[in-house]
Amino acid sequence: MKGVKSFFSMAALALVAACGDAGDTSSSNDVCGEGAFCPALAYDLGGKFDKSFNEAAWTGAQRYKDQSGLAYVEFEPTNEAQAEQALRRFAQRNHDLVIAVGVNYETAVRHVAKEFPDVHFTLIDAQVDLPNVQSVLFTEEEGSYLVGVLAAMKSETGTIGFIGGMDIPLIRKFAAGYEAGAKSVNPDIKVYRQMVGTTPAAWSDPIKGGELARSQYARGADVIFSAAGPTGHGVLQAAKDTGKFAIGVDSNQNHLQPGSVLTSMLKRVDVAVYDAMRQARSGEWKPGLQVLNLAADGVAYSVDEHNKALLSDEMIDAAEKARAAIIAGEVDVPSTLN
Repeated sequence: MKGVKSFFSMAALALVAACGDAGDTSSSNDVCGEGAFCPALAYDLGGKFDKSFNEAAWTGAQRYKDQSGLAYVEFEPTNEAQAEQALRRFAQRNHDLVIAVGVNYETAVRHVAKEFPDVHFTLIDAQVDLPNVQSVLFTEEEGSYLVGVLAAMKSETGTIGFIGGMDIPLIRKFAAGYEAGAKSVNPDIKVYRQMVGTTPAAWSDPIKGGELARSQYARGADVIFSAAGPTGHGVLQAAKDTGKFAIGVDSNQNHLQPGSVLTSMLKRVDVAVYDAMRQARSGEWKPGLQVLNLAADGVAYSVDEHNKALLSDEMIDAAEKARAAIIAGEVDVPSTLN
């Protein structure tokens, strides 16, 4: 696909048509067709093919495109400052729906949605209470609980690890659920927990992710769960290099290092994006809060040809029992760390 004309003269910001060769068009209307229904998708930092969070969003948008035969437009930021400008440009071009993927868009959505009350916005991973905003959250702690169960059962050392990206409440939810799941199996298990950083740069530093993972492995951890976006690629590589195990996140990452990725904690951002586009087109879109939990298959763990040999029947049985107990309300999974 060729890039569409830059949004801003101050930076090379690509508005890309998701419908084939967009050519050298000057506006998204040229891509979508004048008067056609055309949603817009703004990714988080890290690029749309990050093998994780953004790629899940892209998968959902592509599913919408394939099933509807209609185009959408997309934007990949290179820094935080571009978020609000991108959303405002989408709104100015009268896109029927603007989807903002990631907690970094919270402030931008709050500002731009107030300016354009007739434009619908879907915000994924954060909440904004405005009459034209749909906020989609996930119960990351529930999916993380399940992979914590699997990690504890796989561990031979009684020590596992967690490496988060940016140190924010969202990532602490992953850690809280993971530790609770592991301790449900082994109350005495040791869990190393580290965050890569406190700025958005923490999402795109696989070298640092690999360094932290190697340190945890050297101190006895034999399974590490990485909730760090593209930074987690370094964790997966470290698992392969040391002969240990890692757990992927957001998208199914089992195939990235086959035999070294125990499982992946799936966060169905693809479902959120697809549903928002489909609902907006059919007139079913509604503002307000939506929570995609374990019962709604909003979170899960992955089993495929790349990792099924790593998971015993006993491990799968334990994870499925935990899943049923959470859905039934018999297990209250913590979303904050002690």
